[in-house]
Formats: sequence, C-alpha cells, structure tokens
Amino acid sequence: MNNTALSHELENAIRTIPDYPKQGIMFRDITTLLGNAKAFRRAVDELVHPWAGSKIDKIAGVEARGFILGGAIAHQLSAGFVPIRKAGKLPHQTVKMSYALEYGEDEIEMHVDAIGKGEKVILVDDLIATGGTAEGAVKLLRQNEADIVAACFVIDLPDLGGAEKIRDMGVPVRTLTAFEGE
Repeated sequence: MNNTALSHELENAIRTIPDYPKQGIMFRDITTLLGNAKAFRRAVDELVHPWAGSKIDKIAGVEARGFILGGAIAHQLSAGFVPIRKAGKLPHQTVKMSYALEYGEDEIEMHVDAIGKGEKVILVDDLIATGGTAEGAVKLLRQNEADIVAACFVIDLPDLGGAEKIRDMGVPVRTLTAFEGE
C-alpha cells in the first residue's frame, strides 16, 4: 500500500458499521465500494496492475466477496476463476483444509480438479484481519501444488497481523488500504 490518494478514495467508499457482528468490532463493509462504479473499477485495476501482461493461470477467490473481486480480476487478466468455499457448498469432489477462527475452527474447500500442478495463482479476498482464512486458503492451494504468486486484499487490518502471517508463509501480500483496530 503506497498510494495515499488511492487509499483515501477507497476508505471513503467503504462503510464502517460499529459493533457488528458483536460489540467492539468495527465492521468494514465493502458493499458500498462495490456499488460505487468508480471505486470498484479503481480497486480492481489496482489489484490487477502488478500482474498486467503476466501469465497468471487462475484467480482463487474466497467466499463470498472474494468471488466478486476475483471474478473481475480474472476477467482482466484473462485467467480462470476458482471459488474457495466453506465446506459442503461445492457439488463435485473437493479437497478441504481446516483453519483457525477467533473462537474455533472451520473448513474451506475447492474442487479437486480446480488447479493443476504448478499453475500460477493469485488469492483474492476483500479483507485480511487475523489471516486465518487466508492461511487456510494458501495451505489448500499448496496442497494442490499451485504456485501462489500473491495474495490480494482491498483492506488490511494491520493490528491483527494477518498480512504479516501470510508474508511469513512466503506469499507476497498486496493491500490497497488499511484501517487501524479491529
């Protein structure tokens, strides 16, 4: 994240909802950014920019807002799109990975044939907080022997350490804006 004007533009397009889903949480809602054609286009363009002209095979989007962003990014990069979903949502044979939540564990999955060995993949979601879901997605992609080029997020919550956790896994992280706190 290095463009202050871009960061402010995106921050102004993101709605903050206090005390959701529980007391003390400031929920960063990107549905307002998605509804703002200029901000949505700018976010997608900025997430695509470092890889424009590169050979990227697949974009893996994390349910659900990662589907929206990932689909747009895949289109711009002429790449395929792979949905990473919560367990039990995909109709074909899947591979699964457990990941840690703040208060427990969950599972994500993708189709077993979604990514071929060595394919260049970019992981996309709307926000990185503690990094549990992204960590699970990275492990899931690596289980299928993907070459993870980067993980991209519109929002970083740096106080929660998720982006650093993904970098520590050897995956470059690109974020467009950051909000302090939870």
